[in-house]
Amino acid sequence: MSQTPTRLLIAASGTGGHIFPALAVAKQLQNYRIEWLGVPNRLEKTLVPHHYSLHTINIEGFQQGLGINTLRILQRFAGSIVQVRRLIREQKIDVIFTTGGYIAAPAVLAARLQGVPVVLHESNAIPGKVTRWLAPWCTTVALGFSSTSRFFPRSSTVWVSTPVRAEFRTSQTLDLPIPASAPLIVVIGGSQGAVAVNQLVRQCAPAWFEAGAVVVHLTGNRDSDAESLQHPQYFAMPFYDNMAGLLQRADLAISRAGSGTLTELAVTQTPAILIPLPHAAENHQAMNAAAFGEAGAAWVYSQASLTPQLLEGAVGELVNSPQERQRMAEKAAKLAVTDSAERLAALVRQVADEP
Repeated sequence: MSQTPTRLLIAASGTGGHIFPALAVAKQLQNYRIEWLGVPNRLEKTLVPHHYSLHTINIEGFQQGLGINTLRILQRFAGSIVQVRRLIREQKIDVIFTTGGYIAAPAVLAARLQGVPVVLHESNAIPGKVTRWLAPWCTTVALGFSSTSRFFPRSSTVWVSTPVRAEFRTSQTLDLPIPASAPLIVVIGGSQGAVAVNQLVRQCAPAWFEAGAVVVHLTGNRDSDAESLQHPQYFAMPFYDNMAGLLQRADLAISRAGSGTLTELAVTQTPAILIPLPHAAENHQAMNAAAFGEAGAAWVYSQASLTPQLLEGAVGELVNSPQERQRMAEKAAKLAVTDSAERLAALVRQVADEP
């Protein structure tokens, strides 16, 4: 008689920083029956349905504080808890895994009401408000940075780093016409893009072209000037699927400081210039970047202080200093945890198997 597979609900929504680590964990749990919880019209709508059944709820965060829309948001929130609780019952969910964000709130509260265990993963150095509020109601909180444990004195925590997709751990080929001898600079604004960084890069790029460098610029889809620069050594695109191959080939990355991107930079040992998103919740990107800067794996600049002249010079210095880039790569490697997905999957199994 075959054993009924464990039924897992993954609550991960919005950005690549939430969704890609969850997909990496899901891939390690192929013997589980997996359902996915998200919201309409976000990145999961594109990435998840090819692999798992996607259930959506209409919910939004409270980032704008109390106001005229608060009652509507609260009504949607209460309704979403009812929806998730119904989903847990109908799908006979045994365990929930969430990567935080506001989708975690109805998932954790519904799980609490149904008596279902929850593993929550917080990837950032400073956890968001939702994670801090809900952590005591979760079975276990898994951490991307070991220092984050200080924010959870009343919760069971374990450091696992942040999972990356399996392709980052094997050698990938690159389907872009980049000469083998050319230094490659990769610009990453995160899954939502970074218009301010894009503008800086376009001002600096001509000097880098003169030095023989090739620039691959991931602009996101919110930059109306994304096609304003044309040059044979410049490749601009909203996104690029083969990030593993791109970072493995890169000599230098210019990037925001989302936890998922930083993990990918560490695993691929890519030296980086980090420009944290200035208005990130709880200023978590600045803290993420600080951890890499203090370790010697990256140079960190605030967006407010960064001028085109400063960025142009910093990139030029690093491109012309293979010894410094090698040193940074070695420091990045020390921050990498290549089996984070396996560690998190083992944690989910352990929690699911506990009586």
